[in-house]
Amino acid sequence: MSLSVLFLSLALLPGPSPRLPVPQEEQQIVDERPEVKALLDELDPLLKAKGEKDKEAVEVLDKLVQEFPDSGPKDRSAIVKSFADCFDLKRTKELEEGIPDDRLYRAAAVSLGLMGPESVKPLLALIGDKSHRKNQGLQIALTQALGKTKSPDAVKTLMDLLKHKDAPMQAAGAEALAYYSDAPEAKRKLIFEELLRTMMDQKTKKDTNVTDQEAQERWNIISGPIIETLQKLTGFGQSDPEEWQRWWNDNKKKSWETKAG
Repeated sequence: MSLSVLFLSLALLPGPSPRLPVPQEEQQIVDERPEVKALLDELDPLLKAKGEKDKEAVEVLDKLVQEFPDSGPKDRSAIVKSFADCFDLKRTKELEEGIPDDRLYRAAAVSLGLMGPESVKPLLALIGDKSHRKNQGLQIALTQALGKTKSPDAVKTLMDLLKHKDAPMQAAGAEALAYYSDAPEAKRKLIFEELLRTMMDQKTKKDTNVTDQEAQERWNIISGPIIETLQKLTGFGQSDPEEWQRWWNDNKKKSWETKAG
């Protein structure tokens, strides 16, 4: 008997069929896991210690981030809420004079960027929130986190930041929009046009009044991040603003399915 016939005969014998591995996306995710509850219970008293246990709290937050991808919807919601609730806590201690101890807030901000789309709503609420808007470093971290979620619901807020009164926040909005380099073409064109308009308007202000120090400083802060994001959105490696304007005039109605070079 040939080997092929033998294998066919064995395959036809009665008995249980061999089990194939279940694709990961089809595996049942267990929700309300005891591991998550234990970490949340551990976190609560650390947060209530008025900043004295923030270092330990940040370590627990890091463990919760690691649990997030394997969590079901209820656990994900609970984890995101625990991070968002960190921003309701008052922290008055300073690392040194004039420098707030905002390590808890910053750790929570960065982590929320890894937990979209569940984290998008709290992040949107925190950008410009009256309790934290004076902390520009934290606002920049929140902006970057919002961009990292790649949520379509975040695009308007990020584009609105391009009109912010503070140049570092404009730059943060521009940097965060780079995360949309794989967005649908229509969305990328919308983002591109707003970035280009912001850049060219500021260039005009800088060029028409060379003694305007504020205009020059704003240009120095925002032009680099804008150009880098334009490059990521299009794949076109140009750095000259005028060339970008010409590129847009030539390509705004063309397909970007294959990014121009």
